[in-house]
Amino acid sequence: MVEVSFEQISPADFFYRNRDIAGFSNPSRALYTSIRELVENSLDAAEIGKIPPNIVVELTSEGTSENEETSIYRLKVEDNGIGVAPEYVPKAFATVLFGSKYGYKQNRGTFGLGGTMALLYGQITTNKPATVISSTGGEEVHKFVLMIDIVKNEPKVFKHEVFENKEKWRGTIVEFYLEADYTGSRAKILEYFKHTAIANPHTSLLFIDVRGRMYYFPRATEKVPEPPVESLPHPVGVDVEAMNRLLSNSKEKSMLSFLVSNFQKVGEKTAREVLELAGIPLETDPKKLSHEQVAALVDAIKRYNKFRPPDPSSVSPIGEELLRIGIENMFKPDFVYVVQRPPSSYSGYPFVVEVGLAYGGEIPPSESIQLYRFANKIPLLYDERADVVWKVVTERIDWSNYKIPKVAPIALITHICSPKIPYKSVGKEAVADRPEIERELVIAIRETARQLRLYLSKIEKKQTAVKRLNIYAKYLPIIAKCSGELADKKPPDISNLLNRLGIDKELLKETHEKILKEIEEKYTVTGEG
Repeated sequence: MVEVSFEQISPADFFYRNRDIAGFSNPSRALYTSIRELVENSLDAAEIGKIPPNIVVELTSEGTSENEETSIYRLKVEDNGIGVAPEYVPKAFATVLFGSKYGYKQNRGTFGLGGTMALLYGQITTNKPATVISSTGGEEVHKFVLMIDIVKNEPKVFKHEVFENKEKWRGTIVEFYLEADYTGSRAKILEYFKHTAIANPHTSLLFIDVRGRMYYFPRATEKVPEPPVESLPHPVGVDVEAMNRLLSNSKEKSMLSFLVSNFQKVGEKTAREVLELAGIPLETDPKKLSHEQVAALVDAIKRYNKFRPPDPSSVSPIGEELLRIGIENMFKPDFVYVVQRPPSSYSGYPFVVEVGLAYGGEIPPSESIQLYRFANKIPLLYDERADVVWKVVTERIDWSNYKIPKVAPIALITHICSPKIPYKSVGKEAVADRPEIERELVIAIRETARQLRLYLSKIEKKQTAVKRLNIYAKYLPIIAKCSGELADKKPPDISNLLNRLGIDKELLKETHEKILKEIEEKYTVTGEG
């Protein structure tokens, strides 16, 4: 008989063995992902407190590794966010799947994994501890030196120091070592900072690379977007497992009060109708529901089609004003148009789609539209062809209808925000093509494209008018001169006429002299014709 051994592993051990699925597939990608995850944690920490973020990222070389193509680097990320309470620092940075981002509201992070995974990768590749310094702005600053116990998925704290916070500093500093390839990731890292500045124009970003080169993306506005608000789940997005958890944690005494108090957009009338549809008495104790009754309740919710749309307060879009500022600050375009769609929902989760279309300025001409994708204000730089935006741009939009030249300086910026972005992988690089999201993207992109078509039509009309005026500028003075000579009179003064036509005097003089010279070289004009 074949013996089969079974074992249980911790989340930290799972991602230690499968770090590729979290975006740490190679030394180049790992460095980019580490910077991205820590910067996004910093952005969230600042925006929660409505603080204009100041983020400094410093990368220094600490020598070569055994692999000739990689080196050991020290990565340091500092922010001015709300800080982390000292009792939570070890678990927040050294326990996989522990975090503050599991509630029903929009966050850049989704799995409570990114920052911890960066430290785990550093520990795996260098076997060196990480240092975390944080303060909430109180009397003390706390410094932790720690590692992750991979088998137990818990922090190992080697040192905890407390300092007096004389300057009332507030924020977090994370510093750790990792094996990476900066040469291979430099372009993506700089692209990430550039894109982050577009979606977060209220942020000051400073990146200091291994050669001491400084890349500064200054703040374009002091206005900070309103942070999302924690909300109750919408009933449409709840399955049997989620319903069982809510029932087991409920303190309500009846199913009527349970539905009203545990779900958004559910009043007493709606609750009564749902329970009647499910065949459950109103006064039933939530904790005494049978498995069959729970299944019937969830099924009734799915069949009930009168729920109001989800509350959008759990979503924090960039906003038309800030997105426009970000686009103008980065591209200096000749044309920009921004659309923010009304809140919509998929599977009970609210979401908002924002689209900006820019033309000209510092956008380099290209045969294809330059696509800038964002989800919850995060730049998505990989897996572009797997994203729903790519599908919409290449398959659903006929760009030939909008008079766009084959080679054009055009950039399309798309942003999807939601408490739950339907990413295709843990690496958070591509959004799934949910029909509701796809529909909103199509509507928004078409609206911006129509506005661009109007702009290009005006440009075309203006160019046509300029060509017409150039013809007038060329031939009216000659006609006037020749007419005067034919009539043996002084040529009429047509300057007022040309001024009314809007012809530039310098252009007129230059063109007139050039054409007269050409004519005089070929013909002799006399009063006799």
